[in-house]
Amino acid sequence: MRAIAAVGRFGIFLGRFTRASLTHPPPLRRAMVEAWEVGVAALPLLIVIAAFVGTNLAVQGHAAFTPIGGQRMVGLFVGLTGVREFAPIIAGSMVAAKSGTQMASEIAIMRTREEIDALEVMGVQPHWYLVTPRFLGIILAMPAVTILTSAVIFTAAWAVATFQLDLNPSTFIEFAESVVSPRDLLLGVFKGTLFGAVISLVSTYNGFYSDPGPDGVGESTNRAVVLSAVGCNLLNFLISQAVYG
Repeated sequence: MRAIAAVGRFGIFLGRFTRASLTHPPPLRRAMVEAWEVGVAALPLLIVIAAFVGTNLAVQGHAAFTPIGGQRMVGLFVGLTGVREFAPIIAGSMVAAKSGTQMASEIAIMRTREEIDALEVMGVQPHWYLVTPRFLGIILAMPAVTILTSAVIFTAAWAVATFQLDLNPSTFIEFAESVVSPRDLLLGVFKGTLFGAVISLVSTYNGFYSDPGPDGVGESTNRAVVLSAVGCNLLNFLISQAVYG
């Protein structure tokens, strides 16, 4: 019953957010601030994680294909796993871990301090004021974040394959291009943007309905990350199954 009630409450939250967003002017300035926080502020961590993923893909691909004499296919392996699948997931995971937790905790603290109730008393629509700019900001930032993640993964894998594993760089790129098309890049951007929407809505929802006190803030933040991760991975499977299955 609690799960059913939570689904219904999330539906009501989505309805109020949608109505508020459509009936109020878009908060572009605050949305750009949120986009900066999601994109630029998270770049150092994102680049480091994506680079290590790329290097591991090259090493593991080389180890898997060497016994059958298929070292040249490392580029194909990196293209399939890194660019098609890992890039959107990693981008979404990093955004959920950093920006998602920040969204949930900030709004949960406002709920604990009764600041959301104060917004309603002052005649300010809280869903428009708190959720809409975060939603727009993450939507604006995620395409660039996803493309950057793909580029870093591929570059790091290429560097390891060329300089550490002594593979032909042109062959690496040729095999990667054989399985990665512009459609795959656009699909990755679509996935990343959709993941961003899920993260922002799930995180702000959990912040809105947080229990009072420090324990409530911690629980809502943890719940936001867990549900965001589950939702993004489920969507990734469904989209990949529909397109490539």
